Amino acid sequence: MSKYPIIIFEGIEASGKTTNFNIAVNYLKKKRKSFIKLREPGGSIFSEKIRKLILDKKLKLNSKTDLLLFYASRSENFEKIIKKNYKKKIILIDRFTDSTIAYQHYGMKLDLNIIKMLNKFIIGNFKPDLVFLSTVNNINLQQRLKKRSKLNRYDKFKLSFYSRVQDGYQKISKNKKKYITINSNINSINEVKKIIINKLVKII
Repeated sequence: MSKYPIIIFEGIEASGKTTNFNIAVNYLKKKRKSFIKLREPGGSIFSEKIRKLILDKKLKLNSKTDLLLFYASRSENFEKIIKKNYKKKIILIDRFTDSTIAYQHYGMKLDLNIIKMLNKFIIGNFKPDLVFLSTVNNINLQQRLKKRSKLNRYDKFKLSFYSRVQDGYQKISKNKKKYITINSNINSINEVKKIIINKLVKII
């Protein structure tokens, strides 16, 4: 594994994914490691504009439009940010290709072959070295979303949708060593920090 690994943080809404992402960011800052961070959707200037469209709760985008907007964002990030820093800096990404499969295939039921073809077209053989997958049960999901002061379009799907997405994540990650599952229902924040930092220490 390269000393500059690609590390991805995945999980459905309110699963603790972004909190876990920030734990890694703060640790790398503390250790003065050379890294970049980005998010999907978002990242480059253009990709952040796409993010606003995707998450705008006033828009009713169909699932195919949604998919293509995500890939437009990823293409910009890959060509302008990721390729430039690959094997030069540690790369942290808040959601990546697994999100597309989990949300657009398992959640929105779009053709998996089309998604895989687009992934190959946009990023080639580029693959992450480590993926932290955060999980949450329906009760905690609902409670946490209710506490948010602002809800975007992806915070407003039905519970059945989030269940399909999370089941999709579990199928994607099953029996694969590069996936570390963090159960936000039972792990305290201190336990989560230990899990993430211990893994980072081993690979960086």
